[in-house]
Order: sequence, then C-alpha cells, then structure tokens
Amino acid sequence: MRIARGTASLVRGLRFRLTLSYVLFFSILLVAIGLLFRATLRYGLDADLQATLEEEWGAAKGYLRIERGHPIWVADPRDPEEAYIVERLRHIYMLADAKGKLLESSKLYESIGPDSPQDIVRILAQRKSEFRIRQDAAGTPYLVKVGAVPDDRGRLFFFAIGRSLEANVRTVDHFTRSYFLWVPGLIAAAALLGWLLAGRAVRPLDMVAQAAQRTTGMNLSAPIPRRGADDELDHLIDSFNLMTERLRQSFDQIRQFSTDVSHELRTPLTAIRGQLEVALFTARTDGQYRDAMVNALEDVEKLSSIVRALLLLSQAESGQLVLQKTVLDLSSVVGDVVEQFQIPAEEKGLALSAALEPDILAEADRTQIERLLSNLLSNAMKYTPSGGRVWVRIQRDPEREGWLLLQVEDTGVGIPKQNQPHIFDRFYRVRNPETNKVQGLGLGLSFVAWIVSAHGGTVAVNSEPEVGAKFTVRLPAGSVLATTQPREQVAV
Repeated sequence: MRIARGTASLVRGLRFRLTLSYVLFFSILLVAIGLLFRATLRYGLDADLQATLEEEWGAAKGYLRIERGHPIWVADPRDPEEAYIVERLRHIYMLADAKGKLLESSKLYESIGPDSPQDIVRILAQRKSEFRIRQDAAGTPYLVKVGAVPDDRGRLFFFAIGRSLEANVRTVDHFTRSYFLWVPGLIAAAALLGWLLAGRAVRPLDMVAQAAQRTTGMNLSAPIPRRGADDELDHLIDSFNLMTERLRQSFDQIRQFSTDVSHELRTPLTAIRGQLEVALFTARTDGQYRDAMVNALEDVEKLSSIVRALLLLSQAESGQLVLQKTVLDLSSVVGDVVEQFQIPAEEKGLALSAALEPDILAEADRTQIERLLSNLLSNAMKYTPSGGRVWVRIQRDPEREGWLLLQVEDTGVGIPKQNQPHIFDRFYRVRNPETNKVQGLGLGLSFVAWIVSAHGGTVAVNSEPEVGAKFTVRLPAGSVLATTQPREQVAV
C-alpha cells in the first residue's frame, strides 16, 4: 500500500511531469528529425538517379539510329569503353513504333512489363519525356524515363530506359533502421537528463515549500530570502512574502479588534452589572429601582448598537445587504444629517457648517447615504478638539461631468501619511496619543468605503497631522443630473 501511494505521489509530482513533458517533446523531435532526414535522403538519392538517367538518355540518342524501322546501335567494337556504355544503356530499355509494336527490349524491362499501346500513343503525342516508377514481379522498384526519339525520316518512336531503385531503397532502409535503433537509447538518456534538470529546477520550489511549512502565525514577519536570480521563482517568493505580510497585518487587526471589542463590550456589561447589583442590594424604593433599570437599559442599547454594527458590516461585505435605490435630493439629505449633528457639535464647542448646492439628484439608498455622512461627521467631531471647525460641502463635480462631490473637512488632529492607506480597512485604528483617547472599533470608515463602492463611487482622504483631514466622496449622478440646472449654493 505504501509503495502504491509513493508511486502515485511520484507520478503526480511536478518533477515527474516536467521530465515527462521534456521526454515527450524530445521523442517527438527525434522522430520528426528522423523522418525529415529519411525523406531528404530519399529525395537526394532519387534526384541523383534521375540526373544519371538524363545523362544516359542523351547518350542513348547519340548511339541509337533507327533506319527503316530497325534500331542500330552505333559503337566501335574495338573500343571497350563504348561497348560498355552501349551495353549499360541496353540493360533496361525498350523501343516501340508509333502503333505500340515492340521493336526491341531488354529482359529486365520485360520483367517490369511493356507499356500499353495507349500509353505509347499518349507519350508520342505530347512529345515530352517523363519519369515513372515501375516494379517487377519480385517487387523491386525501377525508375524509368520514357519519351520519343525520331528515326532517319523524322518518324517518332517510343523509347524507354531505366535504372533499379533497389540500392536507394536499401540505403534509406538502412538509415531508418540504424537511426530508430538509436532512438530508444537517446530517449532514455534524455529521460535521465530531464530528471536531473527537473530536480534542479524544482529544488528551489522545495525550499520555498519548506519555508512556507515553517511559517506560522508567530513568525509571519520572517520573510523567505530571495535567490537573487530575479526569475519567476523570485517573483513567487516576493508574492509569498507580500501574502504573509498581508496575513500578518490581518492577524494584527484581528488581535487589535479582539482587544477593542473586549473593551467596548466589557464597559457596558460592567455598567449593566453594577446597576443591577446596586438595585439588588441597595435600592429600597420604586424610584431607585426605576433609575437602575433605566441606566441598565441605556447600556444594553449601547451594547446592542455595537453588535448591530458588526452584524451589518458583515452582511454588507458578504453581499447580503442589498441597496434600495431611489431618486434622492442629496442636498436635502445632507442638510437633514448636518442639522442632526448641530446640537452635539455645540455641546463640544465645534462650529459645524455646510455649503449645499441645491437640486443635487442621484439614484442612491437614503439609509446608506445618511450612514455614510453620519460616520464621516462623527469621526470629524471625535478627532476635532473644542474650538475647531467642521465643514460639509456637496456640489456637482467641477472636474468630472455627471458626478457629484461630497466633502467633509475638519481642523482635527489629522492622519499621518503612513496610516492613510489603511484607514478604510476593517478594524483599523490610528494609534497615537491623540487618537487613543477616543473610543471606537474602527468600523465607521469601513462602512463608508463599502457604501461608496456599492454606489459605484470613490472615496479619498487628504490630511496633515495637527492641521485636519478632508474626506472627498465622488458619486455618479446618472441620467437624473441632466434634468437639473446649477443654482447658487446655500450655506447651512
């Protein structure tokens, strides 16, 4: 069973698959090269034989005379070289008249069969020579050239000479057998080399995998060192290190969230318990019991609001919260929310004002837009000391046609540059002496980011420490914007 599992694991391994791919490619390449060389060799040998037949055809026309329908080979019998040439020319040949009557032929040509009268008539009619391959009874191939030759009176006769292709076939077959006998050995050598190369290639991956296995929640800050090759593996290592850094930040946020939630939940729970204990042990009258119950209910409401916020954000991020969009006059909505914050602002000694361009229409969810502005205003008032100012502005975007611009600006403690990219993350809170005094879960701006994204808009922050912060929200107005004309802004 262990052997079977080990074999299955080996077959599924990246090293085996890389080696198999390399061997398959190399095998296909070897076979293709062998077939290409075989075809090239055969073509070259056949071309050489055709050139030889062309030379012999010309020589035959010089030695052959046809007088009164009878072939005469003109050669000096005392010259052994000419005698040899003539004998060679007559080794595989055939001569016939225009009607297909055989005048003379060699025994070897007779073994491959005489040409038909119809074929002879066709060749003589076109007056062009051509090559063809014929076989004898034993299957031996011959290359034959056929054409027309004139006699002493200008009459055309059918003439054919040939040469055996057996030597060419033997050469090609010998090459094929020799080459493909070597192929299995070459493939085996390629498999061994591929296995070694694949092992060397995946060794860094094994190192990365081992480093990843050693990575736990306690040592996420220890990155995997780069190899310095700046290749795909180094890019993988960089991606892995970025992933572990994001995980580390997420774990830090979760730990911080756990601390914040514990604190936020512990405070109302402690208050509720204290109120109930006081009522239980010290209250004597109905009024004392009533006061204890009222205070306990206030703390229960605070506790419920925290739980509702967590549940609502979870539903929003999971897609369970669906927007209920209608055509809204955002100037009126923003004015109503600002008016609700006037009394808390006066109690803290803040100047809250708004510049509202009238008739700013958009398709939006009123509840979510009110929550968006409430969170931005709440944050601005939390982090702005007494005597400061908070502005709200809504208008048509002067830089982008068809968009609306909503801005909330304050003169508070501001946000450091290094913290600004993270303030919209869930549970994230800026930690410094000024912000530690303010209680919260770090969920408000997460709601803002989700609401803006759900409406197809963007949100950005511009802030300087000890100067203040300005949040800019851009929302698409859609087709409803075209039905309104800009008017003078109204200050609230």
